[in-house]
Parts: sequence; C-alpha cells; structure tokens
Amino acid sequence: MGSNQFDAATGPLITVPELITDYFPKMHPPASTETLVQQLQWRYATKAFDPAKKISASDWAALEQALILTPTSYGFQPYRFVVVTDPATKEKLVPHSWNQKQPADASHFVIFAAMETVREEDVDHYMARVAEVRGVPVESLAGFKKALAGDILHGPRSKWQHEWATRQTYIALGNFMTSAALIGVDTCPMEGIDPVKFDEILNLSSTDYRTAVACAAGYRSASCKYSAVPKVRYPASELVIHI
Repeated sequence: MGSNQFDAATGPLITVPELITDYFPKMHPPASTETLVQQLQWRYATKAFDPAKKISASDWAALEQALILTPTSYGFQPYRFVVVTDPATKEKLVPHSWNQKQPADASHFVIFAAMETVREEDVDHYMARVAEVRGVPVESLAGFKKALAGDILHGPRSKWQHEWATRQTYIALGNFMTSAALIGVDTCPMEGIDPVKFDEILNLSSTDYRTAVACAAGYRSASCKYSAVPKVRYPASELVIHI
C-alpha cells in the first residue's frame, strides 16, 4: 500500500489507484434526467396504502442499502432505522400517529431514531469500523478522531448532540424517499407521531436512540384521492437563488 494521506473530514486516504480498485464499484449508467424528474413528479405523501401490496424482498434490500449509504456528517451515522413489518406492532403505532392508518396499511414502516448522547466509546467504535473497512491501523486515525471529538464531544455541538443527530436522520429520510420513488415505491414521511409512545412500543426507551421521524413505504391504494391531485410547488424563480 502506498503512503497514506489525511483529510480532517474523512480520515486517512489511501492512494488513488487503490481507492479506485478497492473501494468504489464501477459506475452504472445513471438514471436519465427525465426519469428523475418524472418519478419526483409521480411521488407524493401517500395518505392511503393498499395493505395487500407488499414491497418485494429485492426491492426492500435496495431501499435498505439506500438508508445505509446515506451521507452523514463525518460518516458517523448517529442513528438507527427500526423497520416494522409485524402487523400487530404496526397497529399499536396507529393511535400514536394521530390515528392515521399509514403505519398499519403500509408494507414497511420505518422509524428514524437519533442518537441521544454521543460518547467517547461511540467515537472509538466508529474509528474501529473505519480502520476495518479501509484497511489502515486505527492509530493512523488519531487526527480524524481528534477533529471529530473536538467538534461533537468537546466543541460547540457537544451541547446539542441530539439535535445534530436528528438532522442526520432527515438526510436519510430524504434519500430514502427519493430512492423509493426511483423504483416505484410510494412513501409518506410522518412527523405527526408521539415519539415517546413510539419509543415505548419499539423498546427504544432503554437505548441511546430516540424516535425523530417516521416513514411509511408501500403502494398507494386505488382509492387514494390525493394521488390525482396536482402537486403544488412554487416556481423555480421564487425558490432558487442563482449567484
């Protein structure tokens, strides 16, 4: 292996040829711009799911990878994804979702749980994973660890770790919904939930993670009237500022 380089944001980097051959899969032809926009136009916050239609194992495996591959600050992934498919558990969540039926009727119901407190051992666990995946000594990550810990453990963000972690869950939420739309799976993001009750039902209360937001995934019901309602968005001239 060639000499390592260091990047404060991502840790040690190996030489370019090794990066290309060892870390990055070959790029497949990207989705067309037409497909991207068409699928984003097609998607909507699905209010009524068809409980008889289930996401296939192969499609779910891809969506689960989309969750895992979501970019996060420092690549730290300060969250967990609780995927609920058990019918009884999904029904228990309905009264704590403003009695909305999406949790029960969707094929999969995903809870995005943010880390409440980041500790030194969490940083060490992440450093060990980086060393394992990149094939470098954990000692070579000392500078990366110092940068991360100096920010999240000891810096200004140490006072709002849970808020920082919660923001990361929303990156995952957006990535999940876009990925789902690209393969024809409907979703509905849900903030209208009782996080404390969710934590109790999902046994999160005794962990370091707390419910931040949820998302139902499956297939729209033919009776869902909102599927035919025009999508309302401001024009680009009002939303996008070019400098």
